Amino acid sequence: MLKKQTIWLLTMLSLMIVLSVYYMTSDGSEDIAFINEGSNDSQETAGTDGLNEEEADVNNIENIGGDELFATIRMNLEDQRSMEKTRLEKIVASSEASTEEKNEAWESISAIEELTTKESILEESILASAKYEDVLVRKDGNAVHVHVKTENLPEEEAINIMQMVKDEFGEITVDVNFGPTAS
Repeated sequence: MLKKQTIWLLTMLSLMIVLSVYYMTSDGSEDIAFINEGSNDSQETAGTDGLNEEEADVNNIENIGGDELFATIRMNLEDQRSMEKTRLEKIVASSEASTEEKNEAWESISAIEELTTKESILEESILASAKYEDVLVRKDGNAVHVHVKTENLPEEEAINIMQMVKDEFGEITVDVNFGPTAS
């Protein structure tokens, strides 16, 4: 069984490789976060003082260029789900866990995989239904958030997207947003 540190190291290395390949293959026209390398250290950390780690991550994500935003969110979501699945797989493999705990862990793993599949299917379906640059679908609690990269989103297209989400997830709150494409 792999140690926790080894899994963390492999995850970070794979993330670094994916980002390196992305940066090498991108055309370089995207907006990127500005890092102030000046001598005033108090200004560099002022943006994250008093924030918990999750809020700081959201602020960092907002500084990323439009083309990288969806990819970054997807990678963060994939990392979170991967860590949760790893934790649950340890419970399933544990000799100390009861049968009930193992069954609950196995059901949770299946639910995570099903959720990921539904989100991917929705993204592909929405992309196929219209010529959007990119689509991001995330289920968060009792709501599904759909972010469409397009200059404008007519009301009837938003309604179609909401219906597609309800067809896939059932009766659930749907939040459809759109944002401009990169210039």
